Amino acid sequence: MSVESRNPFDLSGRTAIVTGANTGIGQAIALALGRAGAAIVAVGRSAMDDTERLCAQAGVEVRCVSADLGSIAPVAGIVAEAVAWKGAVDILVNNAGIIRRADALDFTERDWDDVMNVNLKTAFFLSQAAARAMLERGKGGKIINIASLLSFQGGIRIPSYTASKSGLAGLTRLLACEWAHKGINVNAIAPGYVVTNNTAALRQDEQRSRDILARIPAGRWAEPADMGGAAVFLASQASDYVHGTVLPVDGGWLAR
Repeated sequence: MSVESRNPFDLSGRTAIVTGANTGIGQAIALALGRAGAAIVAVGRSAMDDTERLCAQAGVEVRCVSADLGSIAPVAGIVAEAVAWKGAVDILVNNAGIIRRADALDFTERDWDDVMNVNLKTAFFLSQAAARAMLERGKGGKIINIASLLSFQGGIRIPSYTASKSGLAGLTRLLACEWAHKGINVNAIAPGYVVTNNTAALRQDEQRSRDILARIPAGRWAEPADMGGAAVFLASQASDYVHGTVLPVDGGWLAR
């Protein structure tokens, strides 16, 4: 029996691109995949020093790539750098995302376009580029999109974020339908309320924060590291027959 068959979660020898890996959920997922054995191409717009330090401490092999995913211009270069470094792209995690808050009556075209470009457009074209590299190599791969509770619910004051995350859930299913028979698994994780920069405004609003916490059966906000196990599962051999799912990791929020 091979080592891989004994441990279906082992990612040794795999190369994973993780966007938005400079902080928060992306950083935690990069570390989780790295600890499972993957080499990490960590993509971020801002400084990656903290991610590099944490990877070094965990013995994770990492290559940091600076890129602004507000346009698709960096997409080809990100995939090319991963292939040049390790010879393959086995895993892609589309985590990079932004959020803008305003009443729908006041929401601007700029705030709509900025969010949709990062959260949905670039995620699609990076998936396309990664899938082409996977198919050229002939070994398939895993694509994991980071969706949201707003892939299921409406929310308030975040129209472009809700639209982008609902679209990302649909895109996950579409790509799974097209690529499953090609050996590429496309799935998504839908985090609950996580302690990140994107939720700072909610956590600083005492009433909203109390209301949110009161509805979470687990009784706490998630930490970014809570997303790691789901990411390792969806990136690994253990999920080979899982296609097109959007997996909530939400402390029970949607169950209530």
